Amino acid sequence: MKYFTAFITCLLISQISNAQLFRKEKVTYDANQGSGSTDNDLLRWGYFLGINNYDFNFDYNEDLRDIYVKRSPGFSVGLIGNLRINEFLDLRLEPGLLITTRELYYSQTYFQGTTVTPSDLIREVKSTYIHLPLLLKISTKRVNNFKPFIVGGFSTALNLSSNEENPNDNSNGQFRTTKNNIFYELGFGIDFYLYNFKFTPSIRGLFGINDELVRDEDPNSPWTSNVNSMKSRGVFVNFTFQ
Repeated sequence: MKYFTAFITCLLISQISNAQLFRKEKVTYDANQGSGSTDNDLLRWGYFLGINNYDFNFDYNEDLRDIYVKRSPGFSVGLIGNLRINEFLDLRLEPGLLITTRELYYSQTYFQGTTVTPSDLIREVKSTYIHLPLLLKISTKRVNNFKPFIVGGFSTALNLSSNEENPNDNSNGQFRTTKNNIFYELGFGIDFYLYNFKFTPSIRGLFGINDELVRDEDPNSPWTSNVNSMKSRGVFVNFTFQ
């Protein structure tokens, strides 16, 4: 009988322990609680660091071999201003500096038998963007110390490396792009609430709306005549601290 009683006692203790283990909630932190700033504030500020990877999407006038785009990882840094609408909606302004490089490789079919040098087949496109997105952040309900979200909106960018007003064109080795550009953006991420701040990794896609190519003076230029439109697209991986 005593063994049966001991067995029942151990079983009850085990059940109670398991119930407490699985039902007990984790300690919930308020981000930046030391400075008095919480998610309930109307305005929040922060900054982000990240990497970007830009590409070009080409549409052509004639069915020739595609222009190959070699992409290189770039660097992003900027500030965040967050306006709280309600528990699930925030309006965000994220001005930043984005630096990236792309290389364009042309096929000799664009030159129709004209004698060319290797340098004629390659164009390096360096871009330094002052990037200004206005985004709507839609979050789920917070669970313990994390909160997933999706984000979308529109952005404009000033390309400081565009050469749009340069009188020289590809005949002199200058590939020109427009200075002012417009994009739409979509992405997702997760807010992690740490003891002293909120850390947010996110990934976002960027898609150009306007044609960014500045045509050469020669209407039959092998570099630009077959391009109907050239629009940027890219991927951002950002790490935000608030």
